[in-house]
Amino acid sequence: MSFPIELKYIKEAEEELGVEFPKVFKEKMKEENGGEFYAERERWILFPFFDKSDKKRISRTCNHIILETKNAVKWNAFPKNSITIGTNQSGDYLILREIETNKLSDEIYIWYHETSEIIKVGKNINDYKEPEDCEDDF
Repeated sequence: MSFPIELKYIKEAEEELGVEFPKVFKEKMKEENGGEFYAERERWILFPFFDKSDKKRISRTCNHIILETKNAVKWNAFPKNSITIGTNQSGDYLILREIETNKLSDEIYIWYHETSEIIKVGKNINDYKEPEDCEDDF
């Protein structure tokens, strides 16, 4: 379940990770912190920003972008200068990549953990396939 988030929590994540998220991504996440993204005929779960506003939101956002990125970089082949923003729950990640020092690109990529392949799947977070185009079992 996704829900709005205050900009201050996005800014906290930017400070901790040392990056600036793309404007389009921040706008989407402000409206629905988390949610789904459809790419490569799969459903991807978007990680939320950590929302410390109350106990319920802390619980709902405990798998936040900061934590998931810190876990992802432990993989030997996880791409440098990347932030994970989602998962297909099979070990692969949706990522944003740095285009210049501390600034992330709008483009959405998939990093496949078994092959270390990286493919572009969208020009930004709003560029995704509709669920009926996917083969995922819901």
